[in-house]
Amino acid sequence: MSDQVQGLVSGIEPPYYAVVFTSLRTEGDNGYGETAVEMGELVKEIPGFLGYESARNPGGLGITVGYFRDEEAIAAWRGRVEHQQAQKRGRADWYKGYSVHVAKVERSYGFERG
Repeated sequence: MSDQVQGLVSGIEPPYYAVVFTSLRTEGDNGYGETAVEMGELVKEIPGFLGYESARNPGGLGITVGYFRDEEAIAAWRGRVEHQQAQKRGRADWYKGYSVHVAKVERSYGFERG
C-alpha cells in the first residue's frame, strides 16, 4: 500500500484508544515533511502516548493511527499549541481533506515473523 511506512506498534495491553487520521494530501511538500517529523517527536512527550503507525501511498492518501492510554492523553495532544498550529497549516496548505476517528481498543493481537 505504501512507499512510506512507520514501524508496527505491538504489545500494548488493552484497553487503550486509537486515533485514526486519514488524509488526502495536496501536491508538493510545502513544509509538510519537516512538520510531520516535529509532530512525531512532540507527541512522544504526552503522558499516555503509546506509539503510532503511519503510511502514505504515492497518490497522497495517508493513514496515521496514534495509540493513547486514555482520553486525557488524547486531549493533551489535541491541546498542544504546536499541534493546533500544524492543524491550521494542514487545512490551509497540506490536505485536500481528512477524517479523524477515535476508538477504544478492547482486544489487540498480532504476528511477527522471527
